[in-house]
Amino acid sequence: QVQLVESGGGLVQAGGSLRLSCAASGIAFWMYAMGWYRQAPGKQRELVATISTGGDTNYANSVKGRFTISRDNAKNTVYLEMNSLKPEDTAVYYCKSTRWPRDYWGQGTQVTVSS
Repeated sequence: QVQLVESGGGLVQAGGSLRLSCAASGIAFWMYAMGWYRQAPGKQRELVATISTGGDTNYANSVKGRFTISRDNAKNTVYLEMNSLKPEDTAVYYCKSTRWPRDYWGQGTQVTVSS
């Protein structure tokens, strides 16, 4: 059974930092590209950052320079380091694993940034 479990969300003031973690089980983690997505109330889910099996990264323009995605294949875990947080970063953050022919999603973790 595949499971992606996010953790590390919470309430933080603007300008603060959080580190999200996503622990994977039931998959050959090192073979999967991983990503973080977010969904704010009333909005569509959007890509935040991705990391390939080889460690190549990609970021949404809105988070470039503030967020860093990384992975630890020994721990089957992907991270999202979030700095200089803004109220508009408030959303539920989801972890996703990608490898043809299917993707897997975590249940999400809430991040709330107060002004």
